[in-house]
This record gives sequence, C-alpha cells and structure tokens, in this order.
Amino acid sequence: MKKAEFIQAVSEKAGLSKKDSQKAVDAALEAITEALVAGKDVSFIGFGTFSTATRAARKARVPGTNRVVDVAKTTAVKFKVGKKLKDVVAKA
Repeated sequence: MKKAEFIQAVSEKAGLSKKDSQKAVDAALEAITEALVAGKDVSFIGFGTFSTATRAARKARVPGTNRVVDVAKTTAVKFKVGKKLKDVVAKA
C-alpha cells in the first residue's frame, strides 16, 4: 500500500475528505519522527512500539576484495509489533 492509498483508506474509514486525511497522516508521521529524533519511544497499545537503537562504530570486511572499512556509529529505527496486531495478522 502506497501513501496515497493509505490516505484514501483513512479518508473512507474516518469519514474525512482526502485533504483532511492527508493533513492528519502527515501530522502523525511528523510527530512520530520528531519523537524518535528526540530519543523518545512512540507506543500504540496493541499495535506496536517505535523506538531507536544506537549501533556502535565497527570495522567491516567488503566481500570479494577483503578490504576492511570503518562503519560509523548510527542510530536506527526499530519497531516491535504489539500482541493485538500480531494476532490479527496471524489469523488472516
């Protein structure tokens, strides 16, 4: 499902116009992004939790050339699926 299809689905389920649905979706995604950048977790009971994890700097070997390169420290986004969502998807 692409973003436009998601906005259409939200519009139909919420009884909102596409324009209002797009504003709501964009605002929700922006709020989640800002919270993650600030180092906060975003949790939706039953759906899941968005969080961040710091990956330490390391050395990696390039396949084929065996050259060793330095990989910088990074912050990655993680998502842990909630029980309700997990159960609903498993039954589908």
